[in-house]
Amino acid sequence: MSEQKVRWGIMSTASIGKRSVIPGIQESKRNTVEAVASRSLDNAEKFAKELGIPKAYGSYEELLQDPEIDAVYIPLPNHLHKEWTLKAAAAGKHILCEKPVALDEVEAQEMIDACEKAGVILVEAYMYRHQKRYEDIKKLIKDGEIGDIRGIHGVFSFNGATNLENIRYKKEWGGGSIYDVGCYPISAARLILDEEPTAVTTHALFSPDHGDVDMMAAGIMEFSNGVSLTFDCAMWAAFRNELEILGTEGRIVMKAAFLGDQSYDIIKGDEVTTVQEENINPYALQADSFAESVLDGKETKFPADDMIRNMRAVKGALLSAEKQQRIILNEKEIKTYA
Repeated sequence: MSEQKVRWGIMSTASIGKRSVIPGIQESKRNTVEAVASRSLDNAEKFAKELGIPKAYGSYEELLQDPEIDAVYIPLPNHLHKEWTLKAAAAGKHILCEKPVALDEVEAQEMIDACEKAGVILVEAYMYRHQKRYEDIKKLIKDGEIGDIRGIHGVFSFNGATNLENIRYKKEWGGGSIYDVGCYPISAARLILDEEPTAVTTHALFSPDHGDVDMMAAGIMEFSNGVSLTFDCAMWAAFRNELEILGTEGRIVMKAAFLGDQSYDIIKGDEVTTVQEENINPYALQADSFAESVLDGKETKFPADDMIRNMRAVKGALLSAEKQQRIILNEKEIKTYA
């Protein structure tokens, strides 16, 4: 008898699904993609045929009504994440929702509450956090390999500015570089430090030609003991996705921190040690981790309130850029700094 697998439905024909997430699910051990839905049945059928998906639906509602679907992946525009997560939960489907999971922490809380009430799992799709090297790096830091942490620097940028119809350039849809790629170094710093930031200051380029969204942003996010994350992110700059962890005795550098090769360098003075992790598809790792929770009842790799805390930090970074102020991040609310 073959092992039970999670049967997935894909909610939309978005490029991130076609390029990365669906192939990852198909490559994983305990998952299978059974259906795709689009607002156009013709688009859904073409997409399904191209990716070898058995069923196609002309509406998201039809997908949610399919009793043979266990879980859905939601790569819709950011402002639709809450609406369709709530509908999927009500239909009894487990949910992998593209990052950022919501527009703010209030929405994230509503989504988590609805999923808990429905008895379904909600996971935010930060695939890089399933790479083994992040666990290994955290252990190296704990063991004192590079001394005491003094700071983290993270960048994620690409240039897609010529496509003015891109949904990332619709402010009311949750567009902008902080939501799209800035969330990666922010979430990585929280992961590595195992704590939450206390304040953030961000400066951004808002482009009238791109819906007035932040096309590039740079900031400093404050943690305890004088440690900070300095970061920049962009949708109108050369491609980079790097992370550096600076310690008193050395540093750890990931030249491809979120996408690409899963190696990292440990640098101490003139000595550079390159550690090459096995390049396992992180989207497949993410899918199998999800399946463990659905099929085996295992706790999700990250607790639900991690989504709330991450949204507080990400939203705070955007708010700082919009208000041109330092933003205080606390447990109850985001406050502007007077």
